Amino acid sequence: MAMSDVRPKLREMMASSAEHHSIIEDTQGLAAGGMLVTLGVMLLSGAGLLTGGTAGVAFLLHYATGFSFGAVFFAVNLPFYYLALKRFGLAFTLKTFAAVALTSVLSETVPSYIGFSNLDPLVAAPFGGLLIGAGLLALFRHRASLGGFGILALYLQDRFGWRAGLVQLAFDGMVLVFSFFLASYYIIFCSVVGAVVLNLTLAINHRKDRYIAM
Repeated sequence: MAMSDVRPKLREMMASSAEHHSIIEDTQGLAAGGMLVTLGVMLLSGAGLLTGGTAGVAFLLHYATGFSFGAVFFAVNLPFYYLALKRFGLAFTLKTFAAVALTSVLSETVPSYIGFSNLDPLVAAPFGGLLIGAGLLALFRHRASLGGFGILALYLQDRFGWRAGLVQLAFDGMVLVFSFFLASYYIIFCSVVGAVVLNLTLAINHRKDRYIAM
């Protein structure tokens, strides 16, 4: 391919505006979101904590069955891609699939290179929740999510104007109810702290009227 053919394509990939992210910006946003979520998951998992959403479902199945978190998380999200495709289109669905796949792979591989020797659940909970919330915020701002309840939360926000963070908080509460069968009251309390921090991060920062880029 001639250099004259390559340059326009590179300019197109890098082109962005106040209303539109470039391909490079989207790639960076998805990667950053997946990495932040992975670190948050590592903190919660290392402290034996739970969370909400499909990640919470994956944690419950992981603790109950011993299957790897990454594989379960990837499988749990599969049924939600139809809603994503129907409501948000192909681009959103593909970016969400990529974000879920990246997070699943990182959740399986990164713990081999990064470890935590001492994690107090009450400290790990807010830090883990904040990291996951920041990662989800990055994904939401690049029109992606981590699938599952995140897709449903975004759908309800777009359809009815409900805050995605508050909607997801309600779903998280339902997931945490089931954790009473697998965890102690103290672990559940700490998990609730993490879930509140996570969703308040989204509720306070995810505002379409303040951030309009797609």
